[in-house]
Amino acid sequence: MLALIIVTWVLSGLLALANLMAGGMKILKPHGGDRPMPTLAGYSDAQVRWIGIAEVLGALGLILPPLTGIATFLAPLAALGLALIQFLAVFAHRRHGEKFVPNIVMMLIGIAIAVLRLLGA
Repeated sequence: MLALIIVTWVLSGLLALANLMAGGMKILKPHGGDRPMPTLAGYSDAQVRWIGIAEVLGALGLILPPLTGIATFLAPLAALGLALIQFLAVFAHRRHGEKFVPNIVMMLIGIAIAVLRLLGA
């Protein structure tokens, strides 16, 4: 059981860190022609900021509830939300002919974390 808990925390930490960095970039530099990612070229500044805010909130929701023991039901929801963001990002990356495999991996990690959290690990 301890191994399952460790795996859950490591995966949660990696997913949270990746989304915190990506979301932070989108919040801090969403404007102009030099978007943080070429995939975001077709979106308005407000849309890019909202995507970034969703990623940052998802990352915080993945780590803080289990860490504090308050509203722990939010962690699986945050993991599923981050998986949904990555699923939608696959289509944006495909539209621009970019690699989308990392998004699929992040989506699967998010789903795995949600399942592990729901199982009580």
